This record gives sequence, structure tokens and C-alpha cells, in this order.
Amino acid sequence: MRRASIVLATAFAAVGLATSMASAAPVATDGPPFPYADCLKATKAKGESPSYGKWHCDQLVKKGWVTAPGR
Repeated sequence: MRRASIVLATAFAAVGLATSMASAAPVATDGPPFPYADCLKATKAKGESPSYGKWHCDQLVKKGWVTAPGR
């Protein structure tokens, strides 16, 4: 039961981050993919550690929400 609540909390956190990133996107873009640097700024603003924020942004790159760094 405890594992399910942790998984559910993680899922809500991921959705919350994606939603906050979408609202923090520059006006010039119509939608995803958002810049990697903006993703890192959003994770920092949410209080995530730098290593977890990088992992989180990498996951969003895989889903197509964020452009890969260096592009």
C-alpha cells in the first residue's frame, strides 16, 4: 500500500512539473518542445536537487516535452 502511494505521489509531481513548465514557456513558442535550460530552471524553482532536476528533464526529453541540450 505504501509503495502505491509513493508511485502516485511521484506521478502527480511529474504532471505538476510538466504543467508548470508549460505555463513558464516563452511566448514565442506555441508548445512543446521547451528549451532544456527552461526545464532546469523550473526544476530548481520547484526545489529539486540539481541531479534529480537533470534526470527529470532527461525524462521529459524522451517524451518530447523538452529539446535535448545542444540542439
